[in-house]
Amino acid sequence: MEIKEITLDRLDPAQFIARKSQELSAAVGEGFAVNALSGGVDSSVVTALGHKALGNRLKAYFIDNGIMRKDEPEQIAEQFMNLGIPIEIIDAKDRFFAALKGLTDPEEKREAITQTFYKDVFGELVKKSGARFLLQGTIFTDVEETVAGVKRQHNILAQLGIDTVGQFGYEVIEPLIELRKPGVRKIGEALCLPHGVYNRPPFPGPALAARIIGEVTRERVALVREATAIVEEELAGSGAFQYLAILHEDKVTGIRNGKRDYGSQIEVRCWESTDAKTATPSRLDFDILQKLAGRMTAEIPGVVSVTYNITSKPTSTIEAV
Repeated sequence: MEIKEITLDRLDPAQFIARKSQELSAAVGEGFAVNALSGGVDSSVVTALGHKALGNRLKAYFIDNGIMRKDEPEQIAEQFMNLGIPIEIIDAKDRFFAALKGLTDPEEKREAITQTFYKDVFGELVKKSGARFLLQGTIFTDVEETVAGVKRQHNILAQLGIDTVGQFGYEVIEPLIELRKPGVRKIGEALCLPHGVYNRPPFPGPALAARIIGEVTRERVALVREATAIVEEELAGSGAFQYLAILHEDKVTGIRNGKRDYGSQIEVRCWESTDAKTATPSRLDFDILQKLAGRMTAEIPGVVSVTYNITSKPTSTIEAV
């Protein structure tokens, strides 16, 4: 089925919410649906929309895969509990790290995350809850980039011919699939989500695994997690579309305390964009860049070098992997 984009100028948030609520209620019927809240804009909005449409017929989970940002599971669960939406945290860290062990190819890593998430973790949750539907926050850009071959988004399934009922035991519902990120933010605002939730910088479905070049290990995730916290703290007021830290695979030579220090390299990216189709690097003040480099090399053990990406999308992409 062809997906038709609803552009921002044609989007009526109240009408969209009413239509999608009706569609969700009709699709699920008297049954149950589940969804995974990651704390990103898309998953937060689909969680709020699903709760509005289904109430207690929606079971929302936060899958702690071990590759999220600092303190994210607890913070996000608390935010939504305060909104009256109960969230259950599922500890799946061991499963995801086992699936990612030894993998360095970007597509293999994405496929490992996809299979672990949809088949292993959610397959069990669906059986346990008796649900026949999974709500997820796929948006138009995810489909567009996957179909065009830019990169495989881990949440693209039916559009690639994957039979989710046959493979995983449940049907996937994607109420936001006609929208791009600005439209999703409008829906989040109309659903009365906090500004800090619906206006958060985009975060990839594969989480910090999308920001590690090479193998994803607990130690490497811990390093890029700390770098991410520094970047988000320092660039929160920049007004940029997205900002992130990337851990490179090869180590580089540095100097610490007058001696050779062979350590890690972090790449900082900061983007100006509206829809993630194209993007240009933000012209950050040099003092900010120096502060980022100074904090990372001082506060994160093993980091000896920090670089800044100045290549537009295309030919670069917003995320690294």
